[in-house]
Amino acid sequence: MRPLELHPAAARRTTTSRRALLAGSVGNLVEWYEFGVYGCLATVIAANFFRHEGSSGAEALVATYASFALAFFFRPVGAVLFGRLGDGLGRRPTLIVVVGLMTLATAMIGLLPTRAAIGGAAPWLLTLLRVLQGLSAGGEFGGAVSLMTEYAPAGRRGLYGAWQSFTVALGLLTGAGTAAALATALPAEALYAWGWRIPFLLALPLGAVALWLRTALEEPPGAPPGDGRDTPVGARELARAVVLGIGRIMGWSAAGYTFLVVLPSYLQATLGASLREALLATALANAGFAASILPAGALSDRIGRRPVMLCGAVGVVVLALPLVHLLQSPGSSPWARAGAVLLAGALVGLLAGPGPAMLAEMFPRRVRCTGLGLAYSLANAVFSGCAGLVITALIARTGDPAVPAYYAAGACALSCPALLALRGRAHREPLQ
Repeated sequence: MRPLELHPAAARRTTTSRRALLAGSVGNLVEWYEFGVYGCLATVIAANFFRHEGSSGAEALVATYASFALAFFFRPVGAVLFGRLGDGLGRRPTLIVVVGLMTLATAMIGLLPTRAAIGGAAPWLLTLLRVLQGLSAGGEFGGAVSLMTEYAPAGRRGLYGAWQSFTVALGLLTGAGTAAALATALPAEALYAWGWRIPFLLALPLGAVALWLRTALEEPPGAPPGDGRDTPVGARELARAVVLGIGRIMGWSAAGYTFLVVLPSYLQATLGASLREALLATALANAGFAASILPAGALSDRIGRRPVMLCGAVGVVVLALPLVHLLQSPGSSPWARAGAVLLAGALVGLLAGPGPAMLAEMFPRRVRCTGLGLAYSLANAVFSGCAGLVITALIARTGDPAVPAYYAAGACALSCPALLALRGRAHREPLQ
């Protein structure tokens, strides 16, 4: 009779874990859907908000990516602000606030007047909304990953954490797919005039679903949230762990944004591809990324985070330049180019699958939201948010179309020593 008595409780734990997984994931999807749309429509946004009389298309695109980068530099502020809230008051209120803020800011971008309507105020208003998105995104990662990994059943923390990255891929893929569908369905004039607004306004129903799921959420199992002042981790130890975390995910950040977000404008501005061709290539890269994330997270539960993430980092170092050369070659077949972008996305997935669980295992519960959120947001601010700006500016200055390969491979090479320092059995130990 005893197993029958335990069965309802076990079933409830399973149901609660899955509900937490869904609630954490859907907020990530909303966040990264918007980032995917912004990256894929960067040339359209540049024309509507940053192009002025006397400026070139390249200058407007650089300004667009500068606004993109600025939002990333507010992520660490959001990570500290909402991380302290998550560690002190609980994961649930944090996740409700950040998804509400992200949804409203994204929808408001779809309602903004353009530069042609209100002049120089338009790019500043857009940048202000990007800052609000950066603040909410900074709090989203720490709260969502803490929630998912703390609810994860024994031996499945890598898989549960991988859902954060998987919904990032779904968000980017949905954003790229929506942009590609609009570019296909609408004439270019209509897309530039009003069609670009549609993807941003679609964030409203997505955000409403996320809010509904999160309001029904319970706090994860474990110690109750405290006021954050009784953490056993000192400021120096926390800072050391944050720096080490940045080192371990900088390759993921740089390669991810290079291959998954910057690709459309790179293919158009540097290789002369059409908007439709560029968006299709980005959709394929994100499909490869999505396909490898969950298997990589599950595999890391079996063999450890270190070998899976090292495989991804070394793969980018070795293959980034050949893949970019293949895209540049006029003699490359469409199938070869499709395979190249699929492989590029899959390599990033090997880093992104185990990455969230790896970060969660580095920090005790009392500072987990703050610590892993800060490591992730700082790495993204430097190596993701600046990717489009750095790559575009360097190509314009040097004329070398292989700059994206050097950028991604260089960051992954620097990540390898930090990944080698991972403890081999950390994935089998309970969270601190």
